[in-house]
Amino acid sequence: MILLSAIIATFEADYLAQYAETILPSQRKALQALKTCRTSASPVMRVQCSACDHTELVPHSCGHRACPHCQHHESQQWIERQLAKQVPATYFLLTFTVPEALRALVWSNQQALYDHLIRASWETVRTFALNDNALQGKAGAIAVLHTHSRRLDFHPHVHLVVPAAGIDPDKKLWRTKSAKRGYLFNHKALAKVFRAKLLEAITAEGLSLPPGLPSTWVVDCKNVGRGEKALVYLGRYLYRGVIQEKDIVACENGQVTFRYRDAKRKRLEYRTLPGARFLALVLQHVLPKGFRRTRHYGFLHPNSKRAIAVLQWLFGLDPKRLIAQLKPRPTLKCPCCGADMVIVQTRLPPRSLQPPLTPALEAAEAVAM
Repeated sequence: MILLSAIIATFEADYLAQYAETILPSQRKALQALKTCRTSASPVMRVQCSACDHTELVPHSCGHRACPHCQHHESQQWIERQLAKQVPATYFLLTFTVPEALRALVWSNQQALYDHLIRASWETVRTFALNDNALQGKAGAIAVLHTHSRRLDFHPHVHLVVPAAGIDPDKKLWRTKSAKRGYLFNHKALAKVFRAKLLEAITAEGLSLPPGLPSTWVVDCKNVGRGEKALVYLGRYLYRGVIQEKDIVACENGQVTFRYRDAKRKRLEYRTLPGARFLALVLQHVLPKGFRRTRHYGFLHPNSKRAIAVLQWLFGLDPKRLIAQLKPRPTLKCPCCGADMVIVQTRLPPRSLQPPLTPALEAAEAVAM
């Protein structure tokens, strides 16, 4: 497997030289974090065996949300929190996509327009739920912003996991919509309203709309049953970056080759790029500092925990059953006896700056190696 840190070490100078004028502060910070993650330059933690007292120094992960091998535990925790909010309804996955003609403007104004993109998506769903004859109530949604295609091109879009249900706060009613035909709202009507709301928000920001904007936009609406698979899918993309290192298949002659699954052809495709260009594709998806990629709206907002608990009790739902199916966080194992190892110290200086080990510890580490 080719590590992203190795690619950065090879092509960082070329990347900085070619893209110096367009690199954002958040991208520079991500570049530094990914370069040193779990290397000899990263801080270490001391772990000790719970059975035989064997001690080791283990590199810290960088913890950056763009890192492909960090924050798996955080991803798991997010999925568990969403599954704990399951309500008695059929779920739909709605995808709101920005047309190609508008993407350059979004890229140039990320902080403002990413936020408007998420809000416009939710406001569209909220409006349709209020006006729908079957629901006539307050909707709920979990929104997640994605900025990349499978080819790593800039392709901003928002996924909303939406139960086909609504709460009428005045009459205290829970209404659901039959999903026998896999239908929630008309996708063409959703696209029209979404387009109007987003363009209105862009104009309110004082930005000029680019020429050639299409009159027809794309919104996809897909039945996802109880929603578990959709939530797991979104959760695993929240924290692992835009590419897995196992999908980087070659790094030679100044070129990087990676694989991705083509959605239309349903087969693996390969893309080869100069190393600096590959890094630019990866880092362009680093979000602005402090930006929240995921939002919760309506009756799925954290403030609605009590209402969700009542619904689960009334309809006999047991969210713990779904959470129990997830794999627990793996533990560090002792190389000597196989027992669990416990973290006893964190954020120690990198190995290169560590003082000489005591003879007892040197012997222990020699056995481990």
